[in-house]
Amino acid sequence: MTATSQNAFSELYSAYAAGCIDPAFAMMLEAQSLMRADVRASVAVSEMIAGNFFEAAPAARMSEGALARTLAMIDALEVPEDVQRAAGKSAGDALNELLELPEPVRSAALDAAGRQGWQMLGRGLKRLRLDVGSSMDVELYRIAAGSRIPRHSHGGNEFTMVLAGGFSDERGTYGPGDVCLNGPNDTHQPVADEDEVCYALAVRDGGLRFTGVMGMVQRLLGVR
Repeated sequence: MTATSQNAFSELYSAYAAGCIDPAFAMMLEAQSLMRADVRASVAVSEMIAGNFFEAAPAARMSEGALARTLAMIDALEVPEDVQRAAGKSAGDALNELLELPEPVRSAALDAAGRQGWQMLGRGLKRLRLDVGSSMDVELYRIAAGSRIPRHSHGGNEFTMVLAGGFSDERGTYGPGDVCLNGPNDTHQPVADEDEVCYALAVRDGGLRFTGVMGMVQRLLGVR
């Protein structure tokens, strides 16, 4: 199995531990850490280093009631798992697959599916745009077994993490927890494994640029 080296994401781990990472990458790292022990270890090391710097920093005066307000905000963000599952099942059996995704992607996907629904992109391919308060484009893809995303390049950098199933492209194969990194000069065509539906989370700072007929349609419609 081929995946981007862990060292390529060391800066992301450090930013996450310091609390200054984009929400999209925070969601990706949290989900990935649930699936891969090596990522959990890397994040733990980064958090330990960040904690040492924090303890050595001069103390700052907190405003009155700051702790209580912070705890209340944390409680407001934590949605009980039984509530998430009830919301998913009420929307129909088609969402059962989403309930199997790792957090926090699962919550974001259930929310997006309830608000706007999936967008059909072609046979066996659906896209769900996630709103996580990020400046990046954040999308969840459902690729049916054996189906493919049309060949495309990228307007910027794209991080694609497999959440379930797997896919292959020109450079390798990717399974749950693996991240595929592509830049503006990369062109590829992900193809889902033949025996299982693939769910993939994509985070990018530029749109997709399709080639061939899809590219012509994209340019005519002015969409991405």
